[in-house]
Amino acid sequence: MIPIKHLLHINNSIRDVFIALSNKEKMKEWYTTGVEGVFEKDEIITFEFVNLATFKFKIIFLVENQSIHLECVESEWDNVGHIIKYDLDENDGKTRVRYTYEGFSEMNDSYSNMNYSSGKYLESLRQFCQTGIGEAYGSPNYRS
Repeated sequence: MIPIKHLLHINNSIRDVFIALSNKEKMKEWYTTGVEGVFEKDEIITFEFVNLATFKFKIIFLVENQSIHLECVESEWDNVGHIIKYDLDENDGKTRVRYTYEGFSEMNDSYSNMNYSSGKYLESLRQFCQTGIGEAYGSPNYRS
């Protein structure tokens, strides 16, 4: 498997970044306006990208203020079984986010698209945590 990895620093507390990653109302501000579910281990979270796709992820690992890992369990695309990981720690007064997306067997167009999209949404997360304004899919701030 060939993972996608991103590393970024956010000038905000681990607690605030974790809340942005694990609260559906906060995710609607930086990821997509279509988020449903409860962020607890073994629960299913639905991410809807209107007129594009809907994905269901199961929370497979959750440690407050440290990690959240999700596995795709239902998708219109070929990514069932893929895993997204957000791992947090403090580094030089900022929150370091280690993002990993696992599931690709080759660096093809799907891999490239997900790599770009992951980076775009991680920057939206950073902007949301630092300024209160993100670029969630479906929001007035979204850059298509």
